[in-house]
Amino acid sequence: MGDDLPERRRVRDAELLEALAHPLRAALVRYLMAVGPKTPSECAQNVGSSASNCSWHLRQLARLGLVEPAAATDGRQRPWQACDVGLDLGQLDQDPVVRSTQLAMVGNALNEEQALTQRFFDKAGELDPEWLESGGLNTYSLRITSDELAQLIVDVDALIRPYVGTIREDAPAEARTVHVGLRAFPRIEADGTYQ
Repeated sequence: MGDDLPERRRVRDAELLEALAHPLRAALVRYLMAVGPKTPSECAQNVGSSASNCSWHLRQLARLGLVEPAAATDGRQRPWQACDVGLDLGQLDQDPVVRSTQLAMVGNALNEEQALTQRFFDKAGELDPEWLESGGLNTYSLRITSDELAQLIVDVDALIRPYVGTIREDAPAEARTVHVGLRAFPRIEADGTYQ
């Protein structure tokens, strides 16, 4: 795996933020980034919508440069693929209107992460033992400076990025798509303080 990996797309444009604040559009982009090219029908099954609705939203996302048509394999339905390997929201904006759109985008991602986690728990009894044992659901409370946290995020990203499904070209045949979510932020106590 090389050091020359494609970067995530920085999302700062208001129109892109607004598109990704839409739950279905965000789900379509994340799904295609996770699994690669899929038809509108395949997308519909996995994001909980109809093929025609997904098709319409995929065309809107293509207009914004977030997805594009992929090469058809059977000539009947055209698959779509994500244009990027990931999205980078950057810092929360000081403008409350922009920040609310950013938070809607993050909310969509958190809802999807919860749904994926629940699906994992629902199917855990059907998984091969090696897959069940290889995963992890860990939480940590770190004592760390803001500079150390920023560096930790960079270091963890460097460890994970070579395995991103739409980047990795040397994946063994037994490799599967795995969801990894990471959130790191100051812990805010119930009274609004942080230590």
